[in-house]
Amino acid sequence: MGLMPTLIFLGGISDVVGRIKPLLVALTLCLLATLLLVITPGWSSLLIARFFLGVGTALATTSGSAYMGELALEGSKSKAALLVTSSTSLGFGAGALATGISLEIEGMTFLPKSFVIFFVMAVFLLATTPWLFKSYKKKKAKLLRLPLFPKDTWLYGASMLIAWATTGMTIAIIPLNLKNIGLSQYTGLVIFLAIFVGFLCQPLARRVQSTKALKLGLLFTPLGYLAMLLGISKNSLPLILMGTSLTSASSYGFTYLSSLFKFTSMGSSETSRATAGLFVYAYIGFSLPVIGGGVIADAYGLFTSSLIFLIAQIVAIAFLLAAPQLRVIKKSISPGVS
Repeated sequence: MGLMPTLIFLGGISDVVGRIKPLLVALTLCLLATLLLVITPGWSSLLIARFFLGVGTALATTSGSAYMGELALEGSKSKAALLVTSSTSLGFGAGALATGISLEIEGMTFLPKSFVIFFVMAVFLLATTPWLFKSYKKKKAKLLRLPLFPKDTWLYGASMLIAWATTGMTIAIIPLNLKNIGLSQYTGLVIFLAIFVGFLCQPLARRVQSTKALKLGLLFTPLGYLAMLLGISKNSLPLILMGTSLTSASSYGFTYLSSLFKFTSMGSSETSRATAGLFVYAYIGFSLPVIGGGVIADAYGLFTSSLIFLIAQIVAIAFLLAAPQLRVIKKSISPGVS
Protein backbone atom coordinates (compact mmCIF):
# COMPACT_ATOMS: atom_id res chain seq x y z
CA MET A 1 0.00 0.00 0.00
CA GLY A 2 2.93 2.33 0.53
CA LEU A 3 5.29 1.14 -2.17
CA MET A 4 3.13 0.79 -5.28
CA PRO A 5 1.37 4.20 -5.19
CA THR A 6 4.74 5.86 -4.55
CA LEU A 7 6.32 4.07 -7.52
CA ILE A 8 3.39 4.87 -9.80
CA PHE A 9 2.82 8.53 -8.90
CA LEU A 10 6.11 9.70 -7.36
CA GLY A 11 8.63 7.58 -9.24
CA GLY A 12 10.01 10.65 -10.99
CA ILE A 13 9.88 13.03 -8.03
CA SER A 14 13.67 13.28 -7.82
CA ASP A 15 13.69 14.82 -11.31
CA VAL A 16 11.80 17.78 -9.84
CA VAL A 17 13.14 18.16 -6.28
CA GLY A 18 16.62 16.68 -6.76
CA ARG A 19 18.05 13.31 -5.67
CA ILE A 20 19.03 14.13 -2.07
CA LYS A 21 15.64 15.09 -0.61
CA PRO A 22 13.84 11.80 -1.52
CA LEU A 23 16.78 9.85 -0.08
CA LEU A 24 16.50 11.79 3.20
CA VAL A 25 12.75 11.14 3.36
CA ALA A 26 13.35 7.44 2.68
CA LEU A 27 15.93 7.19 5.47
CA THR A 28 13.65 9.03 7.90
CA LEU A 29 10.67 6.78 7.14
CA CYS A 30 12.75 3.60 7.55
CA LEU A 31 14.12 4.90 10.87
CA LEU A 32 10.64 5.80 12.16
CA ALA A 33 9.22 2.45 11.04
CA THR A 34 11.82 0.44 12.93
CA LEU A 35 11.61 2.70 15.98
CA LEU A 36 7.83 2.27 16.05
CA LEU A 37 8.18 -1.53 16.20
CA VAL A 38 10.54 -1.20 19.15
CA ILE A 39 8.47 1.30 21.17
CA THR A 40 4.94 -0.02 20.54
CA PRO A 41 5.09 -3.52 19.04
CA GLY A 42 1.75 -4.80 17.75
CA TRP A 43 -0.30 -5.44 14.63
CA SER A 44 -1.25 -1.79 14.07
CA SER A 45 2.37 -0.70 14.49
CA LEU A 46 3.47 -3.41 12.08
CA LEU A 47 0.98 -2.19 9.46
CA ILE A 48 2.12 1.43 9.80
CA ALA A 49 5.79 0.40 9.77
CA ARG A 50 5.36 -1.64 6.60
CA PHE A 51 3.60 1.32 4.97
CA PHE A 52 6.50 3.63 5.87
CA LEU A 53 9.04 1.07 4.66
CA GLY A 54 7.17 0.70 1.37
CA VAL A 55 7.23 4.43 0.68
CA GLY A 56 10.88 4.61 1.75
CA THR A 57 11.89 1.69 -0.46
CA ALA A 58 10.18 3.21 -3.51
CA LEU A 59 11.84 6.60 -2.99
CA ALA A 60 15.27 5.09 -2.32
CA THR A 61 15.31 2.73 -5.31
CA THR A 62 14.18 5.29 -7.88
CA SER A 63 16.15 8.29 -6.60
CA GLY A 64 19.20 6.21 -5.69
CA SER A 65 19.37 4.52 -9.10
CA ALA A 66 19.09 7.85 -10.93
CA TYR A 67 21.69 9.42 -8.63
CA MET A 68 24.20 6.59 -9.14
CA GLY A 69 23.72 6.84 -12.90
CA GLU A 70 24.59 10.54 -12.77
CA LEU A 71 27.66 10.02 -10.61
CA ALA A 72 28.99 7.32 -12.96
CA LEU A 73 31.56 8.38 -15.52
CA GLU A 74 30.54 8.34 -19.18
CA GLY A 75 30.54 4.74 -20.40
CA SER A 76 30.26 3.36 -16.85
CA LYS A 77 26.48 3.05 -16.60
CA SER A 78 26.83 -0.70 -16.14
CA LYS A 79 28.99 -0.13 -13.05
CA ALA A 80 26.30 2.15 -11.62
CA ALA A 81 23.66 -0.54 -12.22
CA LEU A 82 25.91 -3.10 -10.52
CA LEU A 83 26.37 -0.86 -7.47
CA VAL A 84 22.61 -0.30 -7.16
CA THR A 85 21.72 -4.00 -7.48
CA SER A 86 24.54 -5.00 -5.13
CA SER A 87 23.57 -2.54 -2.41
CA THR A 88 19.86 -3.42 -2.51
CA SER A 89 20.55 -7.16 -2.52
CA LEU A 90 23.09 -6.89 0.29
CA GLY A 91 20.72 -4.75 2.34
CA PHE A 92 17.72 -7.06 1.91
CA GLY A 93 19.76 -10.16 2.75
CA ALA A 94 21.98 -8.79 5.51
CA GLY A 95 19.04 -7.34 7.47
CA ALA A 96 17.24 -10.68 7.58
CA LEU A 97 20.39 -12.61 8.50
CA ALA A 98 21.58 -10.15 11.15
CA THR A 99 18.20 -10.05 12.87
CA GLY A 100 17.86 -13.84 12.68
CA ILE A 101 21.29 -14.31 14.28
CA SER A 102 20.54 -11.67 16.93
CA LEU A 103 17.29 -13.36 17.94
CA GLU A 104 18.99 -16.77 17.98
CA ILE A 105 21.68 -15.49 20.38
CA GLU A 106 19.62 -13.09 22.52
CA GLY A 107 16.28 -14.86 22.49
CA MET A 108 13.02 -13.11 21.68
CA THR A 109 13.30 -9.35 22.03
CA PHE A 110 11.81 -6.28 20.39
CA LEU A 111 15.24 -4.59 20.30
CA PRO A 112 17.74 -7.04 18.78
CA LYS A 113 21.34 -5.91 18.31
CA SER A 114 20.75 -5.72 14.54
CA PHE A 115 18.22 -2.93 15.16
CA VAL A 116 20.77 -1.01 17.24
CA ILE A 117 23.31 -1.27 14.40
CA PHE A 118 20.65 -0.09 11.95
CA PHE A 119 19.77 2.94 14.12
CA VAL A 120 23.43 4.00 14.28
CA MET A 121 23.85 3.63 10.52
CA ALA A 122 20.60 5.44 9.73
CA VAL A 123 21.42 8.42 11.96
CA PHE A 124 24.91 8.63 10.44
CA LEU A 125 23.47 8.62 6.91
CA LEU A 126 20.86 11.23 7.80
CA ALA A 127 23.64 13.49 9.05
CA THR A 128 25.93 12.99 6.04
CA THR A 129 23.56 12.62 3.07
CA PRO A 130 22.77 16.38 2.81
CA TRP A 131 26.49 16.93 2.13
CA LEU A 132 26.61 14.57 -0.84
CA PHE A 133 27.54 15.95 -4.25
CA LYS A 134 24.48 17.53 -5.88
CA SER A 135 25.00 16.51 -9.48
CA TYR A 136 21.51 17.09 -10.83
CA LYS A 137 19.87 20.16 -12.30
CA LYS A 138 16.18 20.05 -11.46
CA LYS A 139 13.63 19.81 -14.24
CA LYS A 140 10.59 22.00 -14.62
CA ALA A 141 8.11 19.14 -14.60
CA LYS A 142 5.01 17.96 -12.78
CA LEU A 143 5.55 16.50 -9.33
CA LEU A 144 3.21 13.58 -10.03
CA ARG A 145 4.40 11.67 -13.08
CA LEU A 146 3.72 8.08 -14.10
CA PRO A 147 6.52 5.50 -14.41
CA LEU A 148 8.30 5.13 -17.73
CA PHE A 149 8.22 1.78 -19.53
CA PRO A 150 10.86 2.15 -22.27
CA LYS A 151 10.30 0.53 -25.64
CA ASP A 152 11.37 -3.13 -25.98
CA THR A 153 11.74 -3.68 -22.22
CA TRP A 154 8.55 -5.66 -21.48
CA LEU A 155 10.40 -8.99 -21.67
CA TYR A 156 12.85 -7.88 -18.98
CA GLY A 157 10.05 -6.49 -16.84
CA ALA A 158 8.02 -9.70 -17.10
CA SER A 159 11.11 -11.75 -16.23
CA MET A 160 11.63 -9.60 -13.13
CA LEU A 161 7.99 -10.13 -12.20
CA ILE A 162 8.38 -13.93 -12.32
CA ALA A 163 11.76 -13.94 -10.58
CA TRP A 164 10.64 -11.71 -7.71
CA ALA A 165 7.36 -13.63 -7.43
CA THR A 166 9.49 -16.72 -6.84
CA THR A 167 11.51 -14.93 -4.17
CA GLY A 168 8.29 -13.67 -2.59
CA MET A 169 6.92 -17.20 -2.44
CA THR A 170 10.24 -18.42 -1.04
CA ILE A 171 10.22 -15.87 1.77
CA ALA A 172 6.50 -16.25 2.56
CA ILE A 173 5.70 -19.93 1.99
CA ILE A 174 8.96 -21.86 2.41
CA PRO A 175 9.44 -20.88 6.10
CA LEU A 176 5.98 -22.29 6.84
CA ASN A 177 6.91 -25.50 5.03
CA LEU A 178 10.16 -25.64 7.03
CA LYS A 179 8.15 -25.37 10.24
CA ASN A 180 5.91 -28.25 9.15
CA ILE A 181 8.92 -30.54 8.59
CA GLY A 182 10.73 -29.48 11.77
CA LEU A 183 13.42 -27.29 10.20
CA SER A 184 12.17 -23.85 11.28
CA GLN A 185 15.56 -22.98 12.82
CA TYR A 186 16.92 -22.59 9.28
CA THR A 187 14.38 -19.96 8.23
CA GLY A 188 16.84 -17.06 8.64
CA LEU A 189 19.45 -18.86 6.55
CA VAL A 190 16.92 -19.58 3.78
CA ILE A 191 15.81 -15.94 3.62
CA PHE A 192 19.42 -14.80 3.60
CA LEU A 193 20.39 -17.17 0.76
CA ALA A 194 17.23 -16.19 -1.16
CA ILE A 195 18.80 -12.76 -1.59
CA PHE A 196 22.54 -12.86 -0.86
CA VAL A 197 23.56 -15.48 -3.45
CA GLY A 198 22.20 -13.15 -6.12
CA PHE A 199 24.50 -10.44 -4.79
CA LEU A 200 27.47 -12.80 -5.22
CA CYS A 201 26.41 -13.58 -8.81
CA GLN A 202 26.19 -9.95 -9.92
CA PRO A 203 29.86 -9.49 -10.95
CA LEU A 204 29.50 -12.57 -13.19
CA ALA A 205 26.16 -11.36 -14.57
CA ARG A 206 27.78 -8.04 -15.48
CA ARG A 207 30.24 -9.85 -17.76
CA VAL A 208 27.53 -11.74 -19.64
CA GLN A 209 25.59 -10.38 -22.60
CA SER A 210 22.28 -9.00 -21.31
CA THR A 211 20.10 -11.39 -23.36
CA LYS A 212 22.16 -14.39 -22.22
CA ALA A 213 21.99 -13.19 -18.61
CA LEU A 214 18.21 -13.01 -18.90
CA LYS A 215 18.05 -16.54 -20.34
CA LEU A 216 20.16 -17.86 -17.47
CA GLY A 217 17.87 -16.13 -14.99
CA LEU A 218 14.78 -17.68 -16.60
CA LEU A 219 16.46 -21.10 -16.35
CA PHE A 220 17.58 -20.77 -12.72
CA THR A 221 14.17 -19.60 -11.48
CA PRO A 222 12.10 -22.79 -12.07
CA LEU A 223 15.04 -25.14 -11.40
CA GLY A 224 15.61 -23.54 -8.02
CA TYR A 225 11.96 -23.57 -7.02
CA LEU A 226 11.61 -27.20 -8.12
CA ALA A 227 14.65 -28.15 -6.01
CA MET A 228 13.08 -26.42 -2.99
CA LEU A 229 9.82 -28.36 -3.39
CA LEU A 230 11.72 -31.63 -3.75
CA GLY A 231 13.68 -30.76 -0.63
CA ILE A 232 10.49 -30.11 1.32
CA SER A 233 8.86 -33.34 0.12
CA LYS A 234 11.97 -35.35 1.10
CA ASN A 235 12.85 -33.35 4.25
CA SER A 236 16.21 -32.55 2.62
CA LEU A 237 17.80 -29.32 3.86
CA PRO A 238 20.66 -29.41 1.26
CA LEU A 239 18.11 -29.51 -1.59
CA ILE A 240 16.14 -26.63 -0.05
CA LEU A 241 19.28 -24.51 0.33
CA MET A 242 20.47 -25.34 -3.18
CA GLY A 243 17.08 -24.39 -4.63
CA THR A 244 16.99 -21.17 -2.65
CA SER A 245 20.45 -20.26 -3.96
CA LEU A 246 19.44 -20.89 -7.59
CA THR A 247 16.33 -18.70 -7.36
CA SER A 248 18.43 -16.01 -5.71
CA ALA A 249 20.98 -16.15 -8.55
CA SER A 250 18.12 -15.18 -10.85
CA SER A 251 16.07 -12.76 -8.73
CA TYR A 252 18.96 -10.65 -7.43
CA GLY A 253 21.66 -11.64 -9.89
CA PHE A 254 21.25 -12.33 -13.60
CA THR A 255 17.63 -11.20 -14.08
CA TYR A 256 17.89 -8.18 -11.77
CA LEU A 257 21.11 -6.75 -13.20
CA SER A 258 20.23 -7.30 -16.86
CA SER A 259 16.74 -5.81 -16.35
CA LEU A 260 17.91 -2.75 -14.44
CA PHE A 261 20.62 -2.08 -17.03
CA LYS A 262 18.10 -2.45 -19.86
CA PHE A 263 15.51 -0.13 -18.30
CA THR A 264 17.98 2.58 -17.27
CA SER A 265 19.92 2.54 -20.56
CA MET A 266 16.72 2.63 -22.65
CA GLY A 267 15.20 5.24 -20.32
CA SER A 268 18.01 7.68 -21.16
CA SER A 269 17.48 10.95 -19.23
CA GLU A 270 14.37 9.63 -17.45
CA THR A 271 16.32 7.20 -15.26
CA SER A 272 14.21 7.59 -12.12
CA ARG A 273 10.93 7.04 -13.97
CA ALA A 274 12.40 4.08 -15.88
CA THR A 275 13.59 2.54 -12.61
CA ALA A 276 10.09 3.05 -11.20
CA GLY A 277 8.70 1.22 -14.23
CA LEU A 278 10.97 -1.77 -13.61
CA PHE A 279 10.06 -1.95 -9.94
CA VAL A 280 6.35 -1.79 -10.74
CA TYR A 281 6.87 -5.11 -12.54
CA ALA A 282 9.08 -6.43 -9.73
CA TYR A 283 6.79 -5.60 -6.82
CA ILE A 284 3.63 -6.77 -8.56
CA GLY A 285 5.46 -10.10 -8.73
CA PHE A 286 6.67 -9.79 -5.15
CA SER A 287 3.16 -9.21 -3.76
CA LEU A 288 0.17 -10.46 -5.78
CA PRO A 289 1.29 -14.09 -6.38
CA VAL A 290 2.14 -14.40 -2.68
CA ILE A 291 -1.34 -13.18 -1.71
CA GLY A 292 -2.86 -15.66 -4.17
CA GLY A 293 -0.60 -18.39 -2.83
CA GLY A 294 -1.77 -17.67 0.71
CA VAL A 295 -5.43 -17.95 -0.30
CA ILE A 296 -4.77 -21.29 -2.04
CA ALA A 297 -2.69 -22.51 0.92
CA ASP A 298 -5.57 -21.78 3.32
CA ALA A 299 -7.93 -23.82 1.16
CA TYR A 300 -5.74 -26.71 -0.05
CA GLY A 301 -2.51 -26.68 1.97
CA LEU A 302 0.95 -25.17 1.69
CA PHE A 303 2.52 -27.78 -0.57
CA THR A 304 -0.40 -27.74 -3.02
CA SER A 305 -0.15 -23.95 -3.20
CA SER A 306 3.58 -24.18 -3.89
CA LEU A 307 3.01 -26.80 -6.59
CA ILE A 308 0.36 -24.69 -8.36
CA PHE A 309 2.75 -21.74 -8.33
CA LEU A 310 5.49 -23.91 -9.90
CA ILE A 311 3.18 -24.95 -12.76
CA ALA A 312 2.12 -21.33 -13.40
CA GLN A 313 5.76 -20.25 -13.24
CA ILE A 314 6.89 -22.83 -15.82
CA VAL A 315 4.07 -21.90 -18.21
CA ALA A 316 4.92 -18.19 -17.95
CA ILE A 317 8.66 -18.79 -18.46
CA ALA A 318 8.01 -21.03 -21.49
CA PHE A 319 5.98 -18.16 -23.00
CA LEU A 320 8.82 -15.70 -22.41
CA LEU A 321 11.47 -18.03 -23.85
CA ALA A 322 9.35 -18.31 -27.00
CA ALA A 323 9.48 -14.53 -27.50
CA PRO A 324 11.33 -13.47 -30.69
CA GLN A 325 13.78 -11.35 -28.67
CA LEU A 326 15.14 -14.49 -26.98
CA ARG A 327 14.76 -16.98 -29.83
CA VAL A 328 16.78 -14.89 -32.28
CA ILE A 329 20.46 -14.47 -31.48
CA LYS A 330 21.08 -10.76 -31.42
CA LYS A 331 24.13 -8.59 -30.72
CA SER A 332 22.48 -6.83 -27.82
CA ILE A 333 24.25 -4.47 -25.49
CA SER A 334 26.10 -6.25 -22.72
CA PRO A 335 26.04 -4.88 -19.17
CA GLY A 336 29.80 -5.50 -19.15
CA VAL A 337 30.54 -3.52 -22.33
CA SER A 338 30.80 0.27 -22.26
